[in-house]
Amino acid sequence: MTDPGIKNVLSIAGSDPSGGAGIQADIKAIAANGCYAMAVITALTAQNTQGVTGVQLVPPDFVAAQIDTVFADIRVDAVKIGMLGSADIAASVAATLERHRPANVVLDPVMIAKGGDRLLAEAAVRVLRERLLPLATVLTPNLPEAAALLDRPEPTARGDMPAMAAALRALGCDAVLLKGGHLPGGTSPDLLADAAGEHWLEAVRIATKNTHGTGCTLSSALAARLAVTGDIRLATEQAKRYIDGAIAAADRLQVGHGHGPTHHFHAFWG
Repeated sequence: MTDPGIKNVLSIAGSDPSGGAGIQADIKAIAANGCYAMAVITALTAQNTQGVTGVQLVPPDFVAAQIDTVFADIRVDAVKIGMLGSADIAASVAATLERHRPANVVLDPVMIAKGGDRLLAEAAVRVLRERLLPLATVLTPNLPEAAALLDRPEPTARGDMPAMAAALRALGCDAVLLKGGHLPGGTSPDLLADAAGEHWLEAVRIATKNTHGTGCTLSSALAARLAVTGDIRLATEQAKRYIDGAIAAADRLQVGHGHGPTHHFHAFWG
């Protein structure tokens, strides 16, 4: 069998012109993790390190056209799904991926802003829950997003995470990487729940304000490593190490006056 060589990873997400999150972060993270990055844009945003000032959604049929065009020509080894923006876009992405059935799908449910604002209407959350989540190889919610998906209170302790991860996995995805960064304390525990059971990934919390786009970056790195390894647990461990390094090196960058980006290429330069 011919070696397929470098893996191809497609991100479906919104654009961040400041480069720290969204499609721009995804492309950097995928490339830094050894894969060829492709991008389908669901929304244009006007944002910088201090906040978002505007959003322009892409028409759902054009989102679908972008996805179909990529699949018609290019082998897609993994897909990462990020910002969707509306129920119609979520449904369009779901219908398109139901046709193409990519082997690896990482779903980052971008639903809650860092300030706590809801980014998706309930109708869009319902489409995400009922149609996209069952297509996912790995779901990567933080605690507020997990609570919104399950319509239950947000966990306030590490001991609450296993039951929440199990409930999310019961919705149809193969695995859940439940991120514990919103918990208080000096560590940031993440829990991977998959067919093999529970696996904790520990990290010391890094003191920095430059954490813009960490969820986008982690999920994209995970999609890349999943494409390369085909192993959920190994890919998750590698992606976790990558994002920890990117956050630790974030202060070496000087980007903006607010919450700056992580250092996607920390292992290569700067």
